[in-house]
Amino acid sequence: MFTWALKKILGTSHEREIKRLRPLVAAVGDMEPRISALSDVELAAKTAEFKQKLENGAKLDDIQVEAFAVCREAGKRALKMRHFDVQLIGGMVLHKGMIAEMRTGEGKTLVATLACYLNALEGKGVHVVTVNDYLARRDSDQMGKLYGFLGLSTGVVVNSQGDAEKRRAYRCDITYGQNNEFGFDYLRDNMKFSALEYAQRELNFAIVDEVDSILIDEARTPLIISGQGEASSHRYKTINEIIPRLKKDEHYVVDEKAHSVSLTDEGVDMAQKLMGISNLYDPVNLESLHILNQCLRAHSLYKRDVNYLVSDDGKVLIIDEFTGRVLAGRRWSDGLHQAVEAKELVRIQEETRTMATVTFQNLFRLYNKLGGMTGTADTEAAEFHSTYKLSVVSIPTNKPALREDLEDLVYKTEREKFTAVVSEILECHEKGQPVLVGTTSVDKSGAISRILKKKSIPHAVLNAKHHEREAYVVAQAGRKGAITVSTNMAGRGTDIVLGGNPEMLAKLEFKEQGREPEAEPEEFQKAIERLEVSCRAEGDEVRANGGLHIVGTERHESRRIDNQLRGRAGRQGDPGSSHFFL
Repeated sequence: MFTWALKKILGTSHEREIKRLRPLVAAVGDMEPRISALSDVELAAKTAEFKQKLENGAKLDDIQVEAFAVCREAGKRALKMRHFDVQLIGGMVLHKGMIAEMRTGEGKTLVATLACYLNALEGKGVHVVTVNDYLARRDSDQMGKLYGFLGLSTGVVVNSQGDAEKRRAYRCDITYGQNNEFGFDYLRDNMKFSALEYAQRELNFAIVDEVDSILIDEARTPLIISGQGEASSHRYKTINEIIPRLKKDEHYVVDEKAHSVSLTDEGVDMAQKLMGISNLYDPVNLESLHILNQCLRAHSLYKRDVNYLVSDDGKVLIIDEFTGRVLAGRRWSDGLHQAVEAKELVRIQEETRTMATVTFQNLFRLYNKLGGMTGTADTEAAEFHSTYKLSVVSIPTNKPALREDLEDLVYKTEREKFTAVVSEILECHEKGQPVLVGTTSVDKSGAISRILKKKSIPHAVLNAKHHEREAYVVAQAGRKGAITVSTNMAGRGTDIVLGGNPEMLAKLEFKEQGREPEAEPEEFQKAIERLEVSCRAEGDEVRANGGLHIVGTERHESRRIDNQLRGRAGRQGDPGSSHFFL
């Protein structure tokens, strides 16, 4: 009660922080007429002027207001986008080394440009960390126009680059890349013989997009560079064959919460009998016991199309439980991956030996300053503060949110639930309202897709099996009557625009005709302008029908991921609704 009263009088910590930043926002606004009057050349020359001031002893905070005003003006000229006042607040929060919690669709990519530009003026490099390579490339291409206009260089680090290319990207003022890439490059540098060969410079300032996903969900995920280990693949095959003869609860006990499996006394006797061993716990048999435990885990805890999928060429690929994406090139350690390969009867690859390892938690603590952005961070504010010393500031939306979150519906059986889900999808489809159906696994998204196919209802599926098409599918998800069935992956990074995204539709049109947008820029621009008219008209129609409707088929164990799914609807003051079925 006392805390509630204090909040009423003094405001929440977020409100107090934003109140402190309002005068700076007003100062940036006051400068706008003067900065707007500058020519393109004069505006670009401001960068050199700021760098000179810093060399003469000025601090970044001294030039913050003018730098933000310059960046806002450059955004208007290079990107045809003007930073809103709330986006300026977001940029200030990032610059202070805090986390900006901004609702989906509030333009987080544009917010980052303010803090990037200001901090890049020091010449020590700024890293912008995204959740996948596609977003890193997209953001560096789009925002690179703004930085280039102001005379700064932009680089991007992705998986397949060589050493020289990586070094060039890290020497740029602003470098975009996926979290894994920054981590592995750090490890590779530490395995080199000389510091002169390092690709990365000193880790100065990082802005982490979708900060909750990277710093909390994946915080303890170790990045491992491994070398060749010893061969033991034939033993996985032989031990895997005895697993079906062991009975759950009688021979082994599964603890879902601790994610572990343990043999009972009867199980030990049975295993010894089947393997022809007198004592499983004899030091000579320790490797066999380890492989037996891993095979039990593979059979009872790891499910196909939920935790992993098997590719057409017989490789076991891990699926990230938080994003639903395939983690290409990653393997489970301690022989678990080999156990899953034995279970799926595919070629068992050799075990590997760890050469270098680091977790995201330890990697990002190495930066001199760290900022982050996400739509859902306040629920983990205490953890951010205790682990990373990062405060969370909730940024108000530019326009009031109109999304309606309906009460959850709970059913006795899964069949009843899916029947209700499909009838709700049909109801929305008939009135022309687009629907995004969120599931927690590839398996479930496939089940819903099969039901819709039986009823001959056109729909698109977004899951770990169709990664490349993701951006194109999401671009269409806001069209009239569109149905998109998706795992958690659609929750991140790509905006759903009501009526369709004209630029993406134009890219798709060119792709289908075998043409390259870069080769015919004028034709591509005409196609965008043509599609803009139809998308705008369709968008108005969709808004009249209630906007995007979100259907959640189950709750994720992390409330934040549910909020991320909900946040796909009702962006930038658009109408929308969400409904969870359990």
